[in-house]
Amino acid sequence: MALVINDRVKETSTTGTGDFTLAGAATGFETFNAGIGTSNTTYYTIFNQGTNEFEVGLGTLSASTTLQRDTVLSSSNSDSKVTFSAGTKDVFC
Repeated sequence: MALVINDRVKETSTTGTGDFTLAGAATGFETFNAGIGTSNTTYYTIFNQGTNEFEVGLGTLSASTTLQRDTVLSSSNSDSKVTFSAGTKDVFC
């Protein structure tokens, strides 16, 4: 497991709590699996479109489409893990 930082990595998700299931790359971007690689750790941001909900942290890609939220650095929930409401979330490096 290595810390990997890469540009233009962005996917969407409809997950709201726990590990995030990633739903594929946004147009013009690559997936976490392609840009970060399974078992590697990276900085991430999750933003719930149309809301003020966000989370920035360190996470591990535990499977090709699963981002494990390991350490929250800042968030809209007093810097704790956010229980995101329904909607599409942007997940990116």
